[in-house]
Amino acid sequence: MSNSIKILTVEDDPNITELIEMYLNKAGFEPITAHDGEIGLEMFYEHSPDCIILDLMLPEIDGWEVCRAIRLEDSHVPILMLTGKGESYDVVKGLDLGADDYIVKPFDPNELMARVKAVLRRTGLLHGQEEVLTFSNLQINLKEFKVLINEREIFMPRREIELLYYFASYPSQVFSRQQLLDNVWGYEFEGDPRTVDVHIKRIRDKLLKAGADWFVTTVRGIGYRFEEKQHD
Repeated sequence: MSNSIKILTVEDDPNITELIEMYLNKAGFEPITAHDGEIGLEMFYEHSPDCIILDLMLPEIDGWEVCRAIRLEDSHVPILMLTGKGESYDVVKGLDLGADDYIVKPFDPNELMARVKAVLRRTGLLHGQEEVLTFSNLQINLKEFKVLINEREIFMPRREIELLYYFASYPSQVFSRQQLLDNVWGYEFEGDPRTVDVHIKRIRDKLLKAGADWFVTTVRGIGYRFEEKQHD
């Protein structure tokens, strides 16, 4: 990954900003930061970032206005919104203004990095494929076809690893059975579409048994998504 990919973070909480900057550096990106909406817009005009992590509740100018102003200048730069409320109105308003994705605070920084990489892939800014994805106590190594949970290797056949890796590349995004077949098995697949269900059940059983913090859940009537388990 090239450090020429610039990521602008507009966030007024210095602790969150520092955490995001640390993970961006670790991922090989070039971080740019601003602590209010007005400076965020100045940094956008000055640096022309490749992706923007944008908090909604900002001093001076809020995240919605920042997003609106950016979209008037650039219709393509990916914008990932941070919201502390988690209310559907905030999410819908942000997406209507042109945000590409959102994540609710508090968040796992590994998930945030995965979301950033996902929007960069979708816009063609991040080429190639990350070979290792890490989520808290779960690591998926596509190069070596290994899955580690709590640093212990969990046996999975190649197809299960490919499917889990695909989910992990787009955390919290819902995929239909047909989308998974097209993107993991290939468009030429002519077998039983419910083979997806069988593979997902096996993956779930292994993640659950090994105590992974992440899981593949069913979205009734739509498909499946990869998300962090909710602890009581």
